[in-house]
Amino acid sequence: MVPALRYIRGACGPALGGFPGGFSSAGRPAPGRSWPLYQGGRPASTRSFDVVVIGGGIVGLASARALILRHPALSIGVLEKEKDLAIHQTGHNSGVIHSGIYYKPESLKAKLCVQGAALIYEYCKQKGISYKQCGKLIVAVEQEEIPRLQALYERGRQNGVQGLRLIQQEDIKKKEPYCRGLMAIDCPYTGIVDYRQVALSFAKDFQEAGGFVLTNFEVKDIELAKESPSRSKDGMKYPIVIRNTKGEEVQCQYVVTCAGLYSDRISELSGCNPDPQIVPFRGDYLILKPEKCYLVKGNIYPVPDSRFPFLGVHFTPRMDGSIWLGPNAVLAFKREGYRPFDFSARDIMDIIIKSGLIKLVFQNFSYGVNEMYKACFLSATVKHLQKFIPEITVSDILRGPAGVRAQALDRDGNLIEDFVFDGGVGDIGNRILHVRNAPSPAATSSLAISGMIADEVQQRFKL
Repeated sequence: MVPALRYIRGACGPALGGFPGGFSSAGRPAPGRSWPLYQGGRPASTRSFDVVVIGGGIVGLASARALILRHPALSIGVLEKEKDLAIHQTGHNSGVIHSGIYYKPESLKAKLCVQGAALIYEYCKQKGISYKQCGKLIVAVEQEEIPRLQALYERGRQNGVQGLRLIQQEDIKKKEPYCRGLMAIDCPYTGIVDYRQVALSFAKDFQEAGGFVLTNFEVKDIELAKESPSRSKDGMKYPIVIRNTKGEEVQCQYVVTCAGLYSDRISELSGCNPDPQIVPFRGDYLILKPEKCYLVKGNIYPVPDSRFPFLGVHFTPRMDGSIWLGPNAVLAFKREGYRPFDFSARDIMDIIIKSGLIKLVFQNFSYGVNEMYKACFLSATVKHLQKFIPEITVSDILRGPAGVRAQALDRDGNLIEDFVFDGGVGDIGNRILHVRNAPSPAATSSLAISGMIADEVQQRFKL
């Protein structure tokens, strides 16, 4: 049974152009188009959708797909600020299909991950998308980790994760010949996939069903339509205007936002609650040199320590045959700051003034310093990796890509671990559903999340 949405209630107070760009003469989007709406100049008129989804990542695309498959008579559009879809969190993650073992029993994370993993595997089979169910070992390398490992095993069983078993040293060697450990949880249901490929497949499904994707549409304002003699009819039927940074407009009845790293700002634009604030954390990966990839067969993870806010570095095979090592977790100085020196003054000011980051830093000072040290010195990361695979040396690894995690943080400095969905009140708030926090395993859970969002949209907006 799908759990109820978690809401943060906030008070809310008080957007498309001529036929170029893929619109029919009736004013509805032509099916199957994925181009910027405007080809220059001001729009001749404002075009309208029944539902607009803001955000072209995997959660937004899955949600748009679910909505149009359930309501094929509705006109539905996706707005994406980049020229391509799924290039930020979706395109910069580890690609792991998570089993659901880590998450608190009865939480949305646990339920949606277990359900979502099954749906992702089935979807990939149906669409011919390559994946590997390569499994995962969660390995205790110190005696003091064994009680936590056993507790994690029990949690996984409570969550309904398939095929879990506790294994000893000899069985660890059978699965991962170069890995050392005292005891491990074998998670055979864990896999890997290219999530951007999955997201683009969602987009294709959405477009083939009649949906429309508008790229290069960076949302600047969300407001009520102003009634005028020429627009009063649309103003009554499509009361919400969404305007982008170029002054182009989309008008609609209802909005679902899946804005990832900008979820707090999009919520605030609509007049809804700006909390929880998003704090970006960069995760840097290392890559095992090709001639050393034989050292790792499947995912190898550490035993999580509840004293620390993030999981720690791990070994992750990729669909292209490479092996990623990491990531670490350091504060990013820009919401899309994939390089160490990427900087945005606005993003930093928001982090310092609006979020509980300062409290988080004081609560986890030594952990943060250690993560920054490992980010600067490869030898420190390699020393940690050698606890699992002693044969790895500094000469075996290269610096790899990075991703930025949109971490919701409350004002007391607490990481918000579960999925958060936010509704509002007022003329705009009653017509918007915000996905405010969708951390890992959101990609694994995307199809399950989309079903829950479609249920809530149908119930909330009486579609």
